[in-house]
Amino acid sequence: MKKRVVTFGEILTRLTTHNYERFTQASNFQIDYGGTEANVALALSNWGVPTTHVTALPNNDLGKSAYNYLRQYGVNTKHVLFNEGRMGLYFLESGAMQRPSKIIYDRFDSAFANINQKLIDWDNILEGVDWLHWTGITAAISSNAAQMCLDALTAAQKKGITVSGDINYRRNLWQYGKTPLEIMPALIEKTTVIVSGLVDFENCLGINKQDYIKTCEAVAAKYSSVKKITNTNRETINSSHNKLSGILWDQGSLFESSSYDMTHIVDRIGGGDAYMAGLIYGLLHKNNTDALEFAVASSVLKHSVPGDANLVSLEEVEQLAAGKNIGKLLR
Repeated sequence: MKKRVVTFGEILTRLTTHNYERFTQASNFQIDYGGTEANVALALSNWGVPTTHVTALPNNDLGKSAYNYLRQYGVNTKHVLFNEGRMGLYFLESGAMQRPSKIIYDRFDSAFANINQKLIDWDNILEGVDWLHWTGITAAISSNAAQMCLDALTAAQKKGITVSGDINYRRNLWQYGKTPLEIMPALIEKTTVIVSGLVDFENCLGINKQDYIKTCEAVAAKYSSVKKITNTNRETINSSHNKLSGILWDQGSLFESSSYDMTHIVDRIGGGDAYMAGLIYGLLHKNNTDALEFAVASSVLKHSVPGDANLVSLEEVEQLAAGKNIGKLLR
């Protein structure tokens, strides 16, 4: 029987300047859809994993377009709500060479921020599910979203479901009167696999050991549910040239991936989500070493694809992780 995954979070309309233009130059924008949890769901669905995304969208044509986007790639939309509020937006100015990329968020008072907790039955949604994924971005959007995230994790924990959380600290999103230190610890307490860097742990848990392994040990000692902690290591030479690898800590054992030199990046947005999707797939089907290699290969390939979503096949990720067919013309 195939493993089933549920993700929870906001889907946004992404508006990108054409041909690396600056915002001040742009006269039109490329429309895509994204959002970290939706990106994870879409990648997994593309690899044949039955995936459900739980979210809320505005009850208008913009919301219906985002809904159809999820359905187009096989994501189960049975638990998508349509309610009052607007479509969350973000604007992207893609950097090149030594000029960095820029993002402007416009998601205040969105349909997702106003999500009605009473309309979501987590016991029903999570029945027969193997994995639930959330991120700190959802917890940062509104008190409603943070409470629903906690409700989801509570239900998942009772059912023995593996829970992954990408802490994803975004300072500018925490605008509803609560700080990460007031919200995030309760969510971490119910999470099995954590994606986080040192800055995320310091701002969301108040743990700062200046060493990744010591930090992982401190987190696991304080939060007994946490079994695995992971993160990517990115060396930024410039906007077009990065090096990427991954690290996975598992109850005292440390795994490190191969390193990739990405010299002509097309779009790095969604690279972390591709890593997360790859790690979920890997941990559902592989050992730690192979899961980590699969996750990093997934993220690397995402850097070659425009848009938020990692539209690469399972075979392509497997081949890159194995060092095969790298950049070859396939006929």
